[in-house]
Parts: sequence; C-alpha cells; structure tokens
Amino acid sequence: LRKFFFNWEKLEGNWWILRNGLGVTLLLAAISAVGSVLVGLLVAILRAYNSPTLNLFLKAYVDIFRSIPMIVIMVVLFFALPFAGISLGSILSTVVALSLGYGAYTAESFRAGIESVHSGQIEAARSLGLSRWQTFRKIILPQAIRRALPGSGNELIYLIKYSSLAYMVTCIELTGEGKILASMFFK
Repeated sequence: LRKFFFNWEKLEGNWWILRNGLGVTLLLAAISAVGSVLVGLLVAILRAYNSPTLNLFLKAYVDIFRSIPMIVIMVVLFFALPFAGISLGSILSTVVALSLGYGAYTAESFRAGIESVHSGQIEAARSLGLSRWQTFRKIILPQAIRRALPGSGNELIYLIKYSSLAYMVTCIELTGEGKILASMFFK
C-alpha cells in the first residue's frame, strides 16, 4: 500500500504540477458555481411568472440538461460545436457545460424554494401596496434563497467533483496532472 499510494519519493520535486492542476480545478469549479447559480436563479425566476409558452421551454431545458450525463455535454460543446463554426476552448467549454448542467439542478432547488413561500405572505405584501416585482424581490426571493441553499449546496459539491471530467476535453486540471504524473513514474 505504501509503495503504490503513499510513495512520496516519486512526487518529490513534482508537487508544483499537482498544485497547478488544483488551481485549474478550483478555477473551473468557482466560475462554474457562479454560472450555475446565476442560470438556476434566472430560470427559477422566469418559471415563477407562469407564462405557459416560456415555461414549456424552461421545463424542456431543465429536463434535457438533467437527463444528459455531464461528460456528454462537455464532449458535445468541445468536439461537436466546431462543426457548426463555434469553437470554444477547453476551459470555456467545461465552464459552459458545468454551468448549464448544474444550472438546471439549481433551478429546481430555487423553484422549490420560491414555491415554498406561503401565499399569505404574498397577499400581505400586496395589501401593503408592494408591486409584484417588489413583493418578489423583498419578500419571496430572500426566503426562497435561504430555503434552496441546502439543495444548491449539494449540487455545488457535485459540480466540484464533476470538474474532474474536464481532462476528457483536453483541459489539464488536477485529474489530468495526476494522470500525467502517473504515466511518468508508475510504469
């Protein structure tokens, strides 16, 4: 066990490679986390307006992106879009894939949070003369975000874990650097 998993002599002088990979992983996760929260919040807010045609497209987005594996989304964005004339780099395609994929999950968390606010609070805000937007911004949204945090937090943990798939689209992050080191030293 020590020879294969805890052999520090093999990594001596090469820690900087793993440190650089960890930096890329954390960068991907941070940008994608912000993107997925923004996408999820936007989709949840738009779904709260109950427009039948808009909800049809938003439900389709959520259902499609929740059912496709993350690696497929990354591969399509990185390898298939250039055939349509859109060429994204490996980092950008990873960030977009993670943001869109986990944006669908966080949208459902935020939507559940919005729907969990009691209708009596909405009626009370309206009776005080608040507009629909003021009611949503000052009464509904703060409570909804607080209630959606546990589910969204779980999705952000999954996002960090799935950022390791970035090496499949030539983005060398911690997993990719680990594979390079393993191929150099553990033959």
